[in-house]
Amino acid sequence: MSRVCYFTGKKPKLGKKITRRGIAKRSGGIGLKTTGITTRRFLPNLQTVKIIENGTVKYVRVSAKYLKTGKVMKAPKRSLPDRQAGWTPSNPQAEVQSKQSH
Repeated sequence: MSRVCYFTGKKPKLGKKITRRGIAKRSGGIGLKTTGITTRRFLPNLQTVKIIENGTVKYVRVSAKYLKTGKVMKAPKRSLPDRQAGWTPSNPQAEVQSKQSH
């Protein structure tokens, strides 16, 4: 699985890490000196989530920021009574029928 959000398309971004030495001028030193610059990757905060899409359940990677918006329709957790009643994502009425019969 690639590190890309399924809905927003967020992916890793390139950046730099700057290493410095010395004491800052405001702290009484002569200033900070750059001793090295290395490239690095900023990775998005992706979470693996089970969703329902076109009546089928599948796992996708979604950014945490998008999950917090509440726009993701998560697949319901399955329990033993659901399996016995023949629940499938395309047949959600089976869950209602099984609860009414009890």
